[in-house]
Amino acid sequence: MLVIVAPGQGAQTPGFLTPWLEIEAFAEGLAQLSQVTGLDLARLGTTADADTIKDTAVAQPLLMGAGLHAARVAAPGLEFGLFSLADVAAGHSVGEITAAAGVGVLDPRQAAVFIRERGRGMAAASAVEPTGMAAVVAGDNDEVLSRIAECGLTAANHNGSGQIVAAGTAAQLQALRDNPPARARVIPLAVAGAFHTSHMAPARPRLAELAATMTTADPATRLLSNRDGEVVASGAEYLQRLVDQVTTPVRWDLCMDTMRGLGATGLLELPPAKTLTGIARRSLKGVELFTLNTPDQIDEALAFCRRHAATAQEART
Repeated sequence: MLVIVAPGQGAQTPGFLTPWLEIEAFAEGLAQLSQVTGLDLARLGTTADADTIKDTAVAQPLLMGAGLHAARVAAPGLEFGLFSLADVAAGHSVGEITAAAGVGVLDPRQAAVFIRERGRGMAAASAVEPTGMAAVVAGDNDEVLSRIAECGLTAANHNGSGQIVAAGTAAQLQALRDNPPARARVIPLAVAGAFHTSHMAPARPRLAELAATMTTADPATRLLSNRDGEVVASGAEYLQRLVDQVTTPVRWDLCMDTMRGLGATGLLELPPAKTLTGIARRSLKGVELFTLNTPDQIDEALAFCRRHAATAQEART
C-alpha cells in the first residue's frame, strides 16, 4: 500500500529547485504559480539565499510548486501524476495544500490563490511580534507537554517518536531553551512564525472568505487530515479544514497511526524530501521509504510507487 506525502515549511533549502527547472513541464507549471503569486519562484528556488526563502509568503508557494509539479512530471501519462498511484495521500502543514491539489480536491490555480493568501496572511500575522517554533526532541512526552505549557507555548506539531514542536513568542521559546524538559533537546526551526497557534488568527478570516468562493472535488484517493489523522472523503470538508488549519495543531502522529492502520508498505516523500521520511523512519517501522529530491530519481520513484500501489490502484493505470 503506497503513501505519498508532501513536506511542510522549513523543508526548503537554497537552490533545491535547480535540477527540476530543466524539465519544461515543471518550469511551465512553476511559471503559472509565479503569475498567480506575483513571485519569481524560479529565481527564488535556484539563487535566493536561506533567509529569503524562509519568508512565509515565499516558502509556501515554493513548497507547493515543488511537490505538485514533481509528482506530475514524474508520471505525466497519469491524470494526477504520482498521486494517481497513491492509496493514501497526506501533507504536513502547508503540504496539505500540495496533497489537496495533487489528488484533485483543488484545481492547481485555485490552490495557488489559496496558498498565496495563506502565505501573505501568515507572514503578516508573524510580523505582529517576533514568534517562532522549536522542536523538542526526546524526553518524557507528558513532561515535554507540561514544560511547553509552563512556558506559555503551544504544542503546534505532534510528530511522533519523541518530537513535539513548540510555538510561541521569542521570549517564550528562549525560556524553553534555557530550561528544557529532562533528557530533551530544544532545536530552533527555520520558520518565520508560530504557525498552527492563536498567533495566526489574523490570517483566518481572509482564508474563510476566499474558501467561500472556491469549488472543490472529492479526493481521488484516501486523503488524511492533519487535524485528527482521519480520512476525509469530502473535498468541501477538506477545504474547511485547510482554513481552520492555520490555528490548529498538526497531528502528524495521528496521520501516521492511520497510515499504519491502513497497512502502508511504502511511503514516498515529494521534494524537498527528508523531514517526513526521517520521522517515518522512527515511527513507521517496516515501511519502505523513498525521498524524491532530483529528477534523476524519477524512474526509480515510479518503480517504487508501482511496486507498493495496491492491486486496485494498479488496475486504474
